[in-house]
Amino acid sequence: MKYEPLQANKFYHIYNRGNNGENIFIEDRNYTFFLSLIQKYILPIAEIHAYCLLKNHFHLLIKTLNFENKILSKSFSNLFNAYAKAINKAYDRNGSLFQDRFSRIQIKNDEYLKQLILYIHLNPSHHGFTTNFENYKYSSFIAMMSTAKTLLKRDDVLELFDDISNFRFMHYKRQQEIFEKKSELYLE
Repeated sequence: MKYEPLQANKFYHIYNRGNNGENIFIEDRNYTFFLSLIQKYILPIAEIHAYCLLKNHFHLLIKTLNFENKILSKSFSNLFNAYAKAINKAYDRNGSLFQDRFSRIQIKNDEYLKQLILYIHLNPSHHGFTTNFENYKYSSFIAMMSTAKTLLKRDDVLELFDDISNFRFMHYKRQQEIFEKKSELYLE
């Protein structure tokens, strides 16, 4: 697969999964460590707008800062290499942790951006990790609803949805739409 180079000052959906569908997060401390590596390697070169970490894959919504592709790509490479090395060492494994290089999709309009935020936050429910996406602790949804200090671009995200109540409403509306679609499939 050919990967488009990352460009400065653009929104991207960044995602990857475990090699052969394996888990990339084995226990709670792995999630925390991955988030600390995001802070170390990604925050200097990008804003974080949303994220969700699941056992075998993750999603990030970022906006790159004003850096060349080489620097942006190197920062992501450092993140994934540092994490893979740590997991391989901690769990006495070797080989590739991730399925491939990280995937990236450039987000070119606000509507797609909004839909992606909903998709990222609802991912734990969609994959059956929880019945209540609001309480999934490895998602940025909790930080979005909080007033506590965060490294996320919370104000920008909430402004995209007009306000916090509409942000929450749109999540529940989308979850209901997904539930109704699944119900229709079972009834057919």
